[in-house]
Amino acid sequence: MTSNLPPSMRAWRVEEISERGEMHLRDVDVPRPGPDQYLVRVEAAGLAFGDTLIVRGKYQVKPPLPFTPGSEVLGTIVAGEGDIQVGTRVASSSRQGGFAQYVLVPRSEAIAIPQDIDPGDALALRSNYPTSLFALRMAGRLQPGETLLVHAAAGGVGSAALQLGKLMGARVIATAGGPLKVQACLDAGADAALDYRDPEWVDAFRKLAPGGADVIYDPVGGEIGVQSLRCLAFGARYLVIGFAAGTLTQLPANRLLLHNASAIGVLWGEVRKRDVALAAQLTREVYDWHAEGRIRLMPGPSFAFEEAQAALTALEGRSTVGKAWLRIPY
Repeated sequence: MTSNLPPSMRAWRVEEISERGEMHLRDVDVPRPGPDQYLVRVEAAGLAFGDTLIVRGKYQVKPPLPFTPGSEVLGTIVAGEGDIQVGTRVASSSRQGGFAQYVLVPRSEAIAIPQDIDPGDALALRSNYPTSLFALRMAGRLQPGETLLVHAAAGGVGSAALQLGKLMGARVIATAGGPLKVQACLDAGADAALDYRDPEWVDAFRKLAPGGADVIYDPVGGEIGVQSLRCLAFGARYLVIGFAAGTLTQLPANRLLLHNASAIGVLWGEVRKRDVALAAQLTREVYDWHAEGRIRLMPGPSFAFEEAQAALTALEGRSTVGKAWLRIPY
C-alpha cells in the first residue's frame, strides 16, 4: 500500500530551540516504514506535558533538529508488515513525530483498538492509564483501604490515577488548581478534593487524613512536592511522576527518614522499552476495564491540528482538564 501514499504531508516542526517553544506547520515527505515499523495515518495525537518541554529543549530526550513532536497517536495502519494488518485502527507511542498526518510507530508499541472508541479515551488508555497503573501497582504497592493523595488529579495522568486508585479500593484525596478542577475531581469519584493553590492545603489534608497518605502520586513537583512530604504516613511511598510546576522537587530527606518512607521515580517510557510484555499487559488491562465500564474517563478537550501551538500553551498553563488531544485532518 506504500505506493498509494501521497508524497508529502503536513507536520508541525521544531526548527530551533527557544524558550518560546515555537513550531512551524510545514510540508514534509511522508516517511517509509522500516522492518520493525508501521506507517500510521494519524487521526488524533495526544498532548502530554512532556511535549511542552521537548519543544523548548528541556526534556530528557532531545531529538536532532528539525523534528516533529508528539509521542502519542491514534490512527490506521497504512503500510508495514507485522502481526497487525494494514487497515487496522491502532493506538501507539510514536517516540516523537505524532503532530503530523502520517507517523512511523514501532511494531511493539501499536495496539489494535475498537473502531467506535472515542479518540481522547483511546489515547488516555494508551498512555496515561498504563503509566498510572504501573505507578500505583508496581511502584506504589497501593493496597485496598489505604489513603492515596493524587496531585493534579484533573489532568491526564492525575485523573487516571484517581480512577485507578478508586478501582483498587483506596480512599482517594485529590488536589487540583482552582475550583472548577476541584469539582471535576469530585465528579470523577474522589472522596475529597483540595485546591493546591490554597496555602493551607496541607493542613486541610491532615484534617481529612490525620494518619497521612500511604501513597502520594505527584506529577507536579516543585513546592507542591516539598509540601507533600508533610502528608506522609508511616511507611508511605512518594511517587515522582513529573514536574509540571516547572521546577524539580528538592526533597527534604529528613521527612522520609522520620516516616520510614520512600521516594520512587516512575518513568513509564523507560519501563515500556525495558519490559515490553509488562507494558502490553498493563495496557490491555486498562482497555478491558474501560470496555467493561469499570473506569470512567474524565472528559478532555480536543484542539484542531492548526491549533497545536495554542494547545501546548494551554497545557503548559494547566488550563486543561482531562486528556487533551489534537484532531488531525486526512
